[in-house]
Amino acid sequence: MAHSAVGVIFSNINDENLSELSRHRTMASVPYGGRYRLIDFTLSNMVNSGITTVGIVTKHNYQSLIDHLGSGKDWDLARKDGGIILLPPYSNETDAPYTTRLEALMGITGFLNHRNEDYVVITDCDGIARVDLQSILHFHEENHADITMVYHEETEPAQSSYFMTLEPDETGRVKGIKINPKHKGGKYDLYVNIMVMSREFLINTIQDAVTRGLSSFGRDILTKNVDTLRIFGYRFGGYYATISSLRNYFAHSMELLEKDVRDELFGARDIYTKVRDSAPSKYIGGAVVKNSLVSDGCVIEGTVENSILFRGVKVGKGSVVKNSIVMQDSVIGTNVSLDCVITDKNVVIRDGRHLSGCEALPYFIAKGRML
Repeated sequence: MAHSAVGVIFSNINDENLSELSRHRTMASVPYGGRYRLIDFTLSNMVNSGITTVGIVTKHNYQSLIDHLGSGKDWDLARKDGGIILLPPYSNETDAPYTTRLEALMGITGFLNHRNEDYVVITDCDGIARVDLQSILHFHEENHADITMVYHEETEPAQSSYFMTLEPDETGRVKGIKINPKHKGGKYDLYVNIMVMSREFLINTIQDAVTRGLSSFGRDILTKNVDTLRIFGYRFGGYYATISSLRNYFAHSMELLEKDVRDELFGARDIYTKVRDSAPSKYIGGAVVKNSLVSDGCVIEGTVENSILFRGVKVGKGSVVKNSIVMQDSVIGTNVSLDCVITDKNVVIRDGRHLSGCEALPYFIAKGRML
């Protein structure tokens, strides 16, 4: 039996981790995988899990997010009751935008009070995964948990400026939570910014935090109450990519060229996005394309290898694009060489240019630039 839940998505909370691509947009609307935005994976997980009311907490630079979401019809969320609801960044007590996650939650208590779902699923937009949220809700209820936090086993050091690791016991009960611990090698359990709790419990927790003047959900509520609250960790064992820097944005994007990763992300359930009516891509003359994702509307006359081209990209004659990500409507001139390059939208690279980065430090070109 499906559990009733309302979704809450933070669209801006991790902007500073990917400042190059979130300078003019929210983290939620960062392009990914040729035709998607980061929020598409989170929204699709909710829709596929039967969650049809989703509040999206905004802060700034959210015009592109509004343009992308529209009425929500591409996710079957254009509804009279529920659907996509954009939530302002202001609390009831102040006109200043929130500065912490807890302040943002204080600002949406009116939204939470007007809902009648039993549970709340709170998530960020920095994760690429296909997650069955109903199984997490079932786990939460089965364990009579106050809070359920989803984690993924990692071996590489976290690149985010703020992250949490969990220490669950054999039953899943979390016995310790650490914030920004130093990586000492080996495996650790990284919290992936997906959390479940009952709606009433969350509202009561927020009201208690207001009366006590608390400001941090992680430090003031989670870590200080790990012994008194029933906090459980749900281990997610599938493919999970955390986008927390330009380096791992590039690395995880390149993983989409692997068939196993594509099959896991897009195989069993759909990942929905805004539908555009574009012509098929056109390959002219001696065009060569190897192991690449090419979206619709592209025109290719040169060579593309191990790369991701978004909609409407043009690659001129004699040009070679390798190990690169070229975003929407960018134009690559003739006899250009690109290797380990990320271009934002509407970039123009003139004839004869040779640009190269490396996997650890891809060469980034900002939106609308001409080189």
